[in-house]
Amino acid sequence: MPETILTNEDFAKMVETSDEWITTRTGIKQRRIASDEQTTAVLASEAARRALADAGMQADELDLIIVATITPEMVFPSTACFVQNTIGAVNAWAFDLSAACSGFVYGLSIAQQFIGAGRYRTAMVIGAETLSRITDYTDRGSCILFGDGAGAVILKADHNGSSMGVMYSTAFSDGGGWTSLHCKAYGSRYPVGKPLPDPKMVYMTINGKEVYYTAVRRIVELVKECLEKCDLDVKDISLFIPHQMNARIIESVGKRLNFNNEQIFINIDKFGNTSAASIPIAFNEARQTGRLKKNDIVLLVAFGGGLTWGANVIQL
Repeated sequence: MPETILTNEDFAKMVETSDEWITTRTGIKQRRIASDEQTTAVLASEAARRALADAGMQADELDLIIVATITPEMVFPSTACFVQNTIGAVNAWAFDLSAACSGFVYGLSIAQQFIGAGRYRTAMVIGAETLSRITDYTDRGSCILFGDGAGAVILKADHNGSSMGVMYSTAFSDGGGWTSLHCKAYGSRYPVGKPLPDPKMVYMTINGKEVYYTAVRRIVELVKECLEKCDLDVKDISLFIPHQMNARIIESVGKRLNFNNEQIFINIDKFGNTSAASIPIAFNEARQTGRLKKNDIVLLVAFGGGLTWGANVIQL
C-alpha cells in the first residue's frame, strides 16, 4: 500500500462533503494514494516480491504472471511484462487482464485452469491499481470511493497437478451494462490526438444507484451458485471476502445470505475501493490478523465494470 493517506476530512476541504456523509454512504474513512513514482507496475512488483518471500520461492520458479488492472503502466507493453522483468521471473510468461473490479477473481480462475490442465505448476496472480490517476477529484460522488494499492498470490500445483486450494471458480459478464461503470478515454473510440466531446471522459464514471442494486443481486447469485456447486452451507464459509466496493453493498449481501458479522471481512474503511487489488489486499490482512487458519474455506466475490462479476472458493 502507498504511504500517503487521504482522509474524509481532506475531501471536505476539496469538495462539498463531510466525514459523516462519506462514512454513512460508503463505510470509507480513508484511502491510500500512490506517489508520482509509485506506478501500477511499481506497486505490483512490490506485492509480487512479498508474495514470493511469503511462499519461500524465487522469481525464476514462476511459470505464469497475470496482472489484473484497469490502470496499466502503459498502453503497451503489459504491466505484467514490467513486473516479470523487475522481479527477475525469467521463466514466466506474462499478460494483463482487464475486468475492472472483477479482475483478480477472473485471474485466479484462469490460473486455476492452466494449472489444472497440467500446463504449468506455479502461477502468480496480481491485482494492482492506481485509480487516483483516473479519478475526478471535483466529482464528490465518485472521488471519495477510490484508492491505490496492489496484492499478489501464488498458486502451486499439488502432486496431482491441480491448483492447490481452489475448489471452484465462476465468472460472468454483461457488456450491455457498460454505461454503469466506465472510463471512455483514451481508446480507439476516443483516441489520443482528437478533441474529446467532454474533457472529463478521461476519468471514471459510475452510476451509483444502478451499480448498487445490480451488484447486490449478482453477488447473491454468485454465492448461492458457489455453495450449491461445492455442496456447502453458509455456516461452512469461514470467511467471506468481497471486493471492497461499498460497505453498504457488502452489508446488504451479508443480510440476504444470512452471513454473521464474524464471517464477513471488511477493510474498505482503511483503503477505499482499490478495484482488482481489493481482494488480495483484504486476503493478506485477514491472514496477518489471524482471521484465517489451515483448512478454512474462504469465498471471494467481486463485481465490476464491464459489467463483470465472479467468485472463487478456496480451502486453505
